[in-house]
Order: sequence, then C-alpha cells, then structure tokens
Amino acid sequence: MSATFIAVDLGASNGRVLAGLWDGERFTVDEVHRFPNGPVRLLGSLYWDAARLWTEILTGLSSHSAKGGQAIAGISVDSWGVDFGLLDSKGRLLGNPYHYRDARTNGMPERVFGRVPAAEVFRLTGVQSMQLNTLYQLFSMVETRDPQLDAAETLLMIPDLFHYWMTGEKKVEFTNATTTQMLDGAGRVWATDLLHRLNIPTALLPQTVSAGTILGPLRADIVEDLGLDGQIPVIAGGTHDKASAVAAIPELDDESAFLSSGTWSLMGVELPSPLINDQVLSLSFANEGGLEGRTLLLRNICGLWLLQESLRQWRKEGRNYSWDEILKVAQEASPLRTFVDPDAPDFLSPGDMPAVIRAYCRDTGQPKPDSDGALARCCLESLSLKCRWVVDSLQTLTQRRIHTIRLVGGGSRNDMLCQFTADATNRHVVAGPVEAAALGNVMVQAIATGYLPDLASGRQAIAASIERRSFQPRMTPEWEAGYLRFKALLEFS
Repeated sequence: MSATFIAVDLGASNGRVLAGLWDGERFTVDEVHRFPNGPVRLLGSLYWDAARLWTEILTGLSSHSAKGGQAIAGISVDSWGVDFGLLDSKGRLLGNPYHYRDARTNGMPERVFGRVPAAEVFRLTGVQSMQLNTLYQLFSMVETRDPQLDAAETLLMIPDLFHYWMTGEKKVEFTNATTTQMLDGAGRVWATDLLHRLNIPTALLPQTVSAGTILGPLRADIVEDLGLDGQIPVIAGGTHDKASAVAAIPELDDESAFLSSGTWSLMGVELPSPLINDQVLSLSFANEGGLEGRTLLLRNICGLWLLQESLRQWRKEGRNYSWDEILKVAQEASPLRTFVDPDAPDFLSPGDMPAVIRAYCRDTGQPKPDSDGALARCCLESLSLKCRWVVDSLQTLTQRRIHTIRLVGGGSRNDMLCQFTADATNRHVVAGPVEAAALGNVMVQAIATGYLPDLASGRQAIAASIERRSFQPRMTPEWEAGYLRFKALLEFS
C-alpha cells in the first residue's frame, strides 16, 4: 500500500517542503517548494522570521494540492535545535524567536557556571555546553529581566511551534528537547532542579513526547483554505533535523560513525543509553536524543558555515561563485597549507568571514590564504581535520574501533569534502543519502502511521531507495603531518 507524507525540513540557510512517497518497498522524495532562510537583523539583534516561515510552509502545502499530489497521509516538521518561541496565556507568539547566533548569549555559560559548576551542569544534562544552547538563551533573559519571560506561559521549540499552529497541541518532541541542555540526562524529564537554581521558570516547559507521536489532525480551517482532503495527521517526528538524518542512515553499526554535514556538522555514534562521565565532559561531547529512545553521542562542529559566510561576503564584493566554481578554484590551491579550528569563538557570528579567517591565521603564525580558492580549501581541509579529532575521540570514549564514516546531508554531494574527510580521518567514507533529514522525517511518519514496523525496517527500506558513493583515503603521510599541525591549533582555540 502506498502513501504520501509531507516533510517540512527547515535549515539554517533554506527550507523545503517535500513530498515523500512510500510505495510499499521504497521511498522517493520530491521537492515541492524551496525557500531561503536566515537571520533577520533588527536593532542589533538576530531573529528568525517565524511568520514568513509559516507562510512558506502553507505555500508548500498549497503547491502539493495544486499540482494534483496524492492525498496526504501525514505532515511533520524538522529543524535545527536550541531555538524556541514563547507563547502568552492566549497562545500568541510573543515575538520572533531569537537566532542562536545572537550576541545575547555572549559570556552566559561563564555566568551560569558561577551558580552551577560546568561539571555539574553536564552531569545533570549530559549535553555539551555551547553558548547558543537554549539554557544560556533563557538565562540571558533572566539576567536582563526580559519582559517576555514574565508574559510567557509556554516555550516551544521551532518545529513544535509550527506543529502547534497546525493542531493547537503544545508539546515538545524528545529529540529536539535534548538540544536545550535542560533535559535530565538520565531520563526524559526536564532538569527542574538545575533550572530553579538559575531562576529559569519551569512552568514554561510543556510535556515532552516521543518521536513518532501523532499530535492530532491538521486544523480544519487550514485544510479548507489550502484545498486539501480529509483528516491529515500531524506527527512529531524526529523534529531535530540531525536526529531525522541519523535515522535515515543504513548500516549504522558499532564500527561506524555518522557525520551529518551542513551549515553545522554533527559527528557521533549511536548508543543504547547516555554516556555521562568526566572524559565525555572534558572532550565536550553531548548525549542527544535519537529515534526509539536511542542516544546519539556526538560532537557539534561548525560545518560549512565558514565557507557559506565567505561566499556571502564575496557576493557582496562582486564575486558571485557557484558551489562548483568555488570548489574548482579550491582544488587548484596548494594543499594542507593553512588551517583554522572551525569551532573557535572567532567564527561564531556572521560578518566578513574571509577577514576573520585571515586574522586568525595571522594570530596563529600561519600564512594567510592568498586567494579565494586557498581560503575555501582552508575551510574544507580544516573541517575534515576536525572530524579526524572527533572520530579519534569517539574511539577513546566508546572503546569501539571505527572503520567507516557514514556522511549524509548536503555535504555528501560535495566530492571534495567527502574525499578530504576520508583522507584526513584515514577511514572509508560512505556518502549518502543527501536528503537524509527529509527521508528520516518521512520514514518516522511511515512508522507512526503503521506502514512500517520499526526503525530497523525503515533503514532497510531507505537502503533500497538510495545510491551511495564510497571514498577511500589517499595521501596519508601528508595528511598525518597536517593533522599534527592542526592539533596544535586546538590549544590556541
């Protein structure tokens, strides 16, 4: 029996509405509507334009109907983690959600640790401390006495906000809840003791639900306005896009690490339960939620952000590279010449990224990239070398031997990045699926509505639905020498 599911996949730079067809054996995913996304700067702060994103979602649903698409068997939204909207007592959005790169969290982790030591925050939550986490965003509101906190009744993560507008149900899905650094690491309840010590109001926090929970039908007025048919289930899938992406990785076994590559890269392994100890803390790894209650032990890496921001700056300067063009000039640049730590605080905020990278190289005693191609190559090589550090750390933490890196998401279509990752890590890289988050989103909906029994069968179906490409390491001595230089930079950062 076939079924069509709508996956709304919101990324930090663009969003898509996709139609996923399950034909009883395989999945196919077709893009219905694509739209740009990104921060809106207003009076010195960065926001997401939630109302515009909602309009784009409705446009996508309308387009599916107008094109004569099949009846919809389910809808689910996934997005990045950590960001949220606040609702008042009447369910109205109090203001546009802040963007995780907004400067209001500068210095907030240190202020939190002045009240609750970093080791204790980690022991309670199991999550890597990053200043963009929801915990530090809310604490910044406490510190500045933001009036929205007094007026707010409910906090919803970004996908949960759109699900609420679709159904009227105020729930937070588990995988995205784990990105907040406010969920108890040993269970599925909010870490209220921690939040009380930080004066963060816990009454804001709604019930959490598991991935695959059917929240209710799409509101009748939306169905009518968009010309849709019947009662359409709205499903809280793996609402953290990386959880959905990992769910869509076939053959993810104990000898594999996943690498979900986009604006952010998340690299890790799948575990049956959280791993919370001093070593995990010292290496800044996180325990985030996966499907079927599994744990994703992972490290957040600033992914293609550095190169994306560089491309944006070059466009402002009149050099409008396509991805193919910038990769071509990067290929022509000298290899393994200059590196940066992609996770250095220098690179967090939007701006003139090439200038920031050149300043970092100057400060670390390295030659500055002398061309756009050299700078692009620096970004890609540095990202690949950071993946080497992460996969080596994962082996130490889990006592597993990792032989294969399964690279999914937008970065998996970038042959240069895939090859550099194989070279830098000295491991076999299997690339694909590209549309991992959307496939995972659709697959969870198929499980929730009874078309598939479980995650294992879903992954088998995805394996039959996609093509994957393999990359083997090369130039190993040169990359090993480069890695020794790169590790020295980590001490600088």
